[in-house]
Amino acid sequence: MDPSGPWDPDRVDEFLADARVPVRLGCRTPADDPWIVSLWFSWDGAVNCATSADADLVSFLAHDDHVSFEVSTNDPPYKGVRGRGRATVSPDADKELLRALLERYLGGVDNPTGERLLRPEREEVRIRIEPERLHTWDYSARMGSGDE
Repeated sequence: MDPSGPWDPDRVDEFLADARVPVRLGCRTPADDPWIVSLWFSWDGAVNCATSADADLVSFLAHDDHVSFEVSTNDPPYKGVRGRGRATVSPDADKELLRALLERYLGGVDNPTGERLLRPEREEVRIRIEPERLHTWDYSARMGSGDE
């Protein structure tokens, strides 16, 4: 998919593979109210997130699988990727994705967060977002870093 904005698909892949900020995921509740959550993610041409099977988000996505998302820097120069697509939810019975995300964001599973999230009784799911549209922005040149 060719994104709109200054980046080509290779730059999108590079940015999303390197990003260590959460994805901001927007959806609709069954009452048609907007909802947004931040989740850890990985990128393989789609956005992959993990969450508890009993999270409100899971029921919201069962109601309406259309989502929007954004991954962007929190500090200047601002840059990032936003888009929309459809989300599918599937079991992560062995918590394989969750383990990979703990490695990506915390450097391993041997920490209090890993211990809490990997409890055997906690049921985990995967959320996979297949992008239907992507848009990029990069304010590096106008904010003085020259990295555009």
